[in-house]
Amino acid sequence: MARLKEEAQAYVPKQTKNIAELPRVSVELELNDGDGLDNDGHPFKYKFVEVDGEAYRVPGSVLGQIKDLLEENPNLKFIKVKRTGEGLKTRYTVIPLG
Repeated sequence: MARLKEEAQAYVPKQTKNIAELPRVSVELELNDGDGLDNDGHPFKYKFVEVDGEAYRVPGSVLGQIKDLLEENPNLKFIKVKRTGEGLKTRYTVIPLG
């Protein structure tokens, strides 16, 4: 049995990463619903995919771009998401990979 001190020192808080951190994303990944708190403690909902046991948030603008790409190419299998800016000025570009 571990001691409280040891557990606390080894503790890594659960964090949701961003889909732009992945080098390649399958459009067949299962999309999940998540709940979180913003910096002011207000609850919000978000979408995420899970890859290798890690959660990656998928912004709504990315879903819209994927929808547009799939309308043009229903056989699209993989994408890459490029992220620029920070905070409210964050922009995402979805790049089809085939």
